[in-house]
Amino acid sequence: MVLVIRSAWALLFGMFLLQIGNGLQGSLMGVRGAIEGFTTFQLSLIGSAYFIGFLGGSSMAPKFIARVGHVRVFAALASFISAIVISYPIVADPYIWMILRVGIGFCLSGVYVTAESWLNNSATNETRGQSLSAYMLMQMFGLVAAQGILAAGDPSDWLLFIIPSILVSLSFAPILLSATPTPAIEETRSMSLRQLYDASPFASIAMLLMGGVFAGQFAMAPVYATLIELNLQQLSGFVSAIFIGAIIFQYPIGWMSDRMDRRALIVGAAGLGVLTSIAGMFYGDNYLALLVVATLSGGLSQPLYALIIAYINDYLEPEDMPAASGGMIFVNGIGAISGPPIMGLLMSYFGAGGFWLFLAVVLASMSIYGVFRMTQRASAYVEEDDYDAVPYASIMPGTASPVALEAAQEYYVEAAEEMASDGDEEPQP
Repeated sequence: MVLVIRSAWALLFGMFLLQIGNGLQGSLMGVRGAIEGFTTFQLSLIGSAYFIGFLGGSSMAPKFIARVGHVRVFAALASFISAIVISYPIVADPYIWMILRVGIGFCLSGVYVTAESWLNNSATNETRGQSLSAYMLMQMFGLVAAQGILAAGDPSDWLLFIIPSILVSLSFAPILLSATPTPAIEETRSMSLRQLYDASPFASIAMLLMGGVFAGQFAMAPVYATLIELNLQQLSGFVSAIFIGAIIFQYPIGWMSDRMDRRALIVGAAGLGVLTSIAGMFYGDNYLALLVVATLSGGLSQPLYALIIAYINDYLEPEDMPAASGGMIFVNGIGAISGPPIMGLLMSYFGAGGFWLFLAVVLASMSIYGVFRMTQRASAYVEEDDYDAVPYASIMPGTASPVALEAAQEYYVEAAEEMASDGDEEPQP
């Protein structure tokens, strides 16, 4: 890991700064929107708009890079992001903010595609898994650090909009000034949604539901905290706890993933997430209990994204793994776009508790469908000491671009091929 950080420190530090800016402006939307008098449903649409832009940018960015190159795309997107972030307080209109959030999502996804292709290009077969882990941890730490800055500022002022604009601008400097060779952008083979579903119905549906869970937590947690009248420091602590939980739980879940039936692990983690969400409905007025619930909620739910990817790979041939990434990104994106508005409607009708109600219903659906699928298909897991599933790669948040997912798939392909060369066989559907 030390060698990975030393070789890619510029990119990792740049993405850390970028995620501070992204996390700060993301949380600020909910707080400042409430100050401006936006309704809960309007705030949910603003949250959803980010993922509309993100999904569009994920597909368009590689075309831009192929046409004009990484450096120009980086510079252009940096300018757009900085300009958009400081534009929010100029016009306090929810529908203008939705358009701006689409732009932010589009630009950030392009940045991720560019940065992640750089990271993947510099990684070797031996270091790809560690590179992904370091990259995703930097993203999570950046989101947590952003909440500390939010707690120290005044959301009714301009300063908290200026800071993320500065951080985003600075984040590109270490990346563009580093001597890392510019990577090539290759066309990715595609797998149809039908083929993806046929490979694993459970993984396909779980990925759709996971998009709603992540987007709901990312976009609506500040709105929930505002509705229950947490002060700014408490709000920051609550949002941070969700991402801290994801960091803490990723290794235990990854360790168990390589030693038990992954489908059972997804069902179990989702089921525990339901209980955690129910607890959140009853302990919202106790801040310390709320922090514990938020930590458990993030820890049990967010690592499921990477776990679902690992699970579907158990039923794919190595040559089909990269092609599955595009379908998984699209399915997750549809869920992410749909999640905040549905959560916003629930919060409009049932109050702040609708936040936890949404998470409970979605995670319960995932768990119940998983139990059903366990009756329809044999597990790839074999209760033997020589169980040979490809090892779990790393935590993979819903903000990952197709390049990061493809890099994870490359890791799985390389591991699967190495296992095959040692005489092992991949599990078949």
